[in-house]
This record gives sequence, C-alpha cells and structure tokens, in this order.
Amino acid sequence: MRLVLSRDDRIGVLRDGGFVDVSAAFADIRYRTAADRMPRVIATLAERRAQVEELAASSQPEPVPPLQAPVPRPPKLIAAFANYREGANRERQPQDLFLESPDSVIGPGGTVVLPPHQATIFHHEAELALIIGARAKDLPADERALAALAGYSCAIDVSARGLGRMPPSRMGKSFDTFTPLGPAVVTTDEVPDPQALRVQLSVSGELRQDYSTRDMEYSVVEILAFASSYMTLVPGDVILCGTNHQGLGALQDGDAVQMSIERVGELSVTVRDPLRRTWPRGIDEEMAARHRGAHA
Repeated sequence: MRLVLSRDDRIGVLRDGGFVDVSAAFADIRYRTAADRMPRVIATLAERRAQVEELAASSQPEPVPPLQAPVPRPPKLIAAFANYREGANRERQPQDLFLESPDSVIGPGGTVVLPPHQATIFHHEAELALIIGARAKDLPADERALAALAGYSCAIDVSARGLGRMPPSRMGKSFDTFTPLGPAVVTTDEVPDPQALRVQLSVSGELRQDYSTRDMEYSVVEILAFASSYMTLVPGDVILCGTNHQGLGALQDGDAVQMSIERVGELSVTVRDPLRRTWPRGIDEEMAARHRGAHA
C-alpha cells in the first residue's frame, strides 16, 4: 500500500497510476491541529488496513493531485550520521544519530529555499526514510524491529556546509524546506528487503548519486534498535538512514532535483536561492575523496 496526503488534505492510496480517496476510513480520528493528523492516522493504519484496501479497490482512481509530504510535521525527525561504508573494507565506525527540525519537511513538488547564511556549499543527500507506525522502546536489532514500522519513503537531506564551529555543526540541516519527503508511506510488505534497494538522485538531468542500501554500515533494524534505545519512538516519527557521499554535489538556484528508490517511489523538488550563488556543477570530488579517506 502507498498512503499519501493531498495538498487539499485528502488521505489517499496510489493505485494503477492514480489516486483513490480513502479519507472515510479515518473520518472518526480526532486531532488538534493539521500537524498531528497524519501521525494519528498512521498509528491506526495496521488495524484499519482492510477497510482502506476495500475503499481503494472499490473506487475508480483519479489523476494524482498535488501532494504534501505523507507526514508534513513528524513528531521527531531523526537522522543517521554518515552510515555508509562507501566501498571501503574496514571495521564499522561508531553508530550515531542526531535530531533535525521537523519544520524542515516539505512535500513532492516543493521548493528548497537556500538561506542567506554564509555556507561554503549546499549539498543534496538522497536517503531512505523510515516511517514509524507504532510506539516502541528498546527494539531488538533483528527482524522483529520492523514491526514498529508503518513503511518507507524517499527523503532528500539538504545540508549547508561550513557553518558553526568544529566539529561541523548539524544546524545546517534544519533550515525550513531542507527535508523533502515523500511521496508516500510505502508499507513494509511492498519492500521485502530494505537492504537491497537502489537509490538514485539527479540534478537537472545529471545523475549524481547512485548507490545501494546494501552498503549501509548499520542496517535498518540496527538503526531502529539504536534509536529506540535512546528515546521512545512514536507513530509518525521519521528516521533518515544516512547517505553515500560518493556522488554528492551542489544545489543552486533553478535546479530541478529528482530522486528515486526502487520499490519506494520517486520524489522531485526545485531549488531557489534569492542570492543566486553558484558552485561548480557535477559531483563534489573533494567531498567524495574526504569520505573515502575517512573510511580508508
């Protein structure tokens, strides 16, 4: 199942290339603000799945409307630090996570707006996103942890480099619009093996990132176990699984960014920079070499 949220606040399922409105399955769910609606919907998805599937199967799909992020404001937005071997044969590095601002999330077709802060560069990072579906604490680092997931989505973790003191600040990942997410929550049954997915990202037609989740330093279940050992995970939380730095490049005014993850979907956004700054096009080879060196 591919659960989505339209910009006019209809909950839908993507089917046969179209959109089916299944809002009726969640009509009784009470929520205080639009921000906490989808976490509450996601919390009930497993128990209401039969009803959602019946609605989706019995209705004629309409053209897919403009979509929001499937979780427009996650309760928590958690990101993995690095987390790819990047081709190196070595011992695993220590596992680490950090928090980003939930207000950085935008949806498909949105615009990443580069802030006036004096960053040395703004990078794209294509990542597999985990959408939490059930309250969980101290999950095991094995397949049982996947029961806490509602599903997967695509995410672009935009990074402003060169801000703050050493070691590098993570604040450059929390600007408004810096976490495109979507288009759907793809339920776990649609993705038999999250460690065998091809991730690609192109900028204005130029392929940059192209890697497999098989190269993760810490797997999806290990990420879930590590995160839940520190904090209680709740429905609607989003965890970004990290990226492979071999293929990162600059984002700048006018760029059209497209990313895809096999079995999960495609996500497209544009970039606007009011200051019209420019950087060299193509892959940032200095960044790639630095990460190869760090992992040597």
